[in-house]
Amino acid sequence: MIGTNIGIDLGTTSVIAFIEGRGVVLNEPSAVAYDKNNNIVGIGKRAYAMLEKNHEGIRVVKPLVHGVVSDFTATKQMVQYFISKVCKNAVFKPNVIACVPSMVTGLEKRTILELITQAGAAKACLIEEPLAASLGAGLRNDRPKGVMIVDIGGGTTDVAVITMGCIAVSKSSHSAGNALSEAIIRYMRTERDIIIGMKTAEEIKIRIGSALLRDVEIGLTKAGKYYLTKMPASFEISSTETFLAMKPVLDDIVETIRAVLEETPPELAADILDSGIVLTGGGALLRNIDRMIENKTGIKTRVAADPVNCVALGMGDAFEHIDILSQNGYVFRAFEEIGGYNPRREE
Repeated sequence: MIGTNIGIDLGTTSVIAFIEGRGVVLNEPSAVAYDKNNNIVGIGKRAYAMLEKNHEGIRVVKPLVHGVVSDFTATKQMVQYFISKVCKNAVFKPNVIACVPSMVTGLEKRTILELITQAGAAKACLIEEPLAASLGAGLRNDRPKGVMIVDIGGGTTDVAVITMGCIAVSKSSHSAGNALSEAIIRYMRTERDIIIGMKTAEEIKIRIGSALLRDVEIGLTKAGKYYLTKMPASFEISSTETFLAMKPVLDDIVETIRAVLEETPPELAADILDSGIVLTGGGALLRNIDRMIENKTGIKTRVAADPVNCVALGMGDAFEHIDILSQNGYVFRAFEEIGGYNPRREE
């Protein structure tokens, strides 16, 4: 194919871009900021810096929710900006592979294909996030042997069993990285009568959060405001409180894994028992989440070497194995071909 080959991980939290031959070249928040006249005043890092700190004249949009497009125009403008940023003065339009959650519908797939081609791609191809993550984690999936991937992103957790270059069983859950942060926000509101923002909750999760109770409790001092008086408040939250706040979301992630295992054919289940579960995505960086899943399922679990970039790296690997993907229905389409788009699997 003529043109630069780009892989784009369109995540709820961030957008990561991979260029064939160069590796990961971009990792920026998924956000667009507008002024009151709907003029763009920031995209990516610049827009995210304004989030929760903007005045009424500035509107910050998170255009993707749970891995799917919630604001077509904002997503198109964001993708257009990132494509132009990584391609610079390229003569030919790029060919783009983009990722979608494993359980999106055919209509949602078509929407993303239209968006990417309208944003400047010559041709676009969609693959499911767990499939790309497995490639990025270095797992060979072109053989008749099952591997299980748990991709914990910002908006969705995708759990899939992959064999022979295709997904055999999969499920998605909205219990993911953002849900863990939102659980901390709810805990502070209901138990401490203190309001905090998403950025503060995210920092608490990263610095003292754990999927298991810590042997030695630690604390963190942060600031918010009292719910009743609306006055600024300084507070200390412990690692135990953080764990208890996140536990329902963590339990739901485990239930999603169990649901996929229940539907997995016996021979593939035997393969998973042998090869274990591989965790990818930013949520895989939560302390002790691999131990927690292993304790709950009885299956050895490990975190991939570069969990945050696994999906993007996998899309780069997909360009090298495009023949295997095309055999399973993953093909590049130009804008004029999208009208006859027939998704490989309708949900």
